[in-house]
Amino acid sequence: MKLSIVIPCFNEADNLAGLESELLPVAERLTEDGPVELLFVDDGSADATWEGLQELVKRPAAPGISLRAVRHEQNRGLGAAIRTGLTASEGDVVVTTDSDATYRFSEIPGLLSCLTPDIDLVSASPYHPRGAVKDVPTYRLVLSRGSSLLYRVLVSRQIHTYTALFRAYRRSVVEHVPFKSDGYLAGTELLVNAVLMGFRVAEYPAVLHARVFGVSKAKLVRTIAAHLRFQGTVLLHRLRVLELPAMPATLRAEREARPGVS
Repeated sequence: MKLSIVIPCFNEADNLAGLESELLPVAERLTEDGPVELLFVDDGSADATWEGLQELVKRPAAPGISLRAVRHEQNRGLGAAIRTGLTASEGDVVVTTDSDATYRFSEIPGLLSCLTPDIDLVSASPYHPRGAVKDVPTYRLVLSRGSSLLYRVLVSRQIHTYTALFRAYRRSVVEHVPFKSDGYLAGTELLVNAVLMGFRVAEYPAVLHARVFGVSKAKLVRTIAAHLRFQGTVLLHRLRVLELPAMPATLRAEREARPGVS
């Protein structure tokens, strides 16, 4: 089974050395289970990120690892970068993760271990009872934790964290679950739509760390407004006023035929 790891990047030139030293050894260990594709998406960076990525992907990699980089000529937002990466990825399973290692790359094998045959999507969860947060600015936690609490009421109390980028998706989720946002709402929208469509989600208790280099690019007010609008959409769906996408019947049958799926 081929694994793709998608890493959106925006003005991350200072983090590229860490990407190489910390991500590549993890990818090498993961090749024991099949080929690994590392796919970097430069979202119109204004610094030397693209040049650094071009150098990185040209370097010889361990057997079983392929490296690619794609670029947005202009900054389009995190959601657009995720969409580009998911679309360009070739893996049967796709991991998305932050370029700044706010979730440590060494946690990728643990995340993947939760992707059992009956699970379609695994999401990192610092707000899980066994998760944790370390040195993250309060304003980020107010937005992330507050949003997740509201989504727990609207969508599923079984999920504690709705805002993490660090996830593992089966190809069926990538191909069938839509999301419209080009901004920071995208990851939440993708997860919520997957749950509402009937895909099965598991959480991986994780530690959310502060950035080592650079600053967060989140637009706080804009992101809060986007979450409130989407929460209104989900509420209308719950009230049967608005229909959201449904899982195709043929895909549902294929999923139920997988070993371990009841």
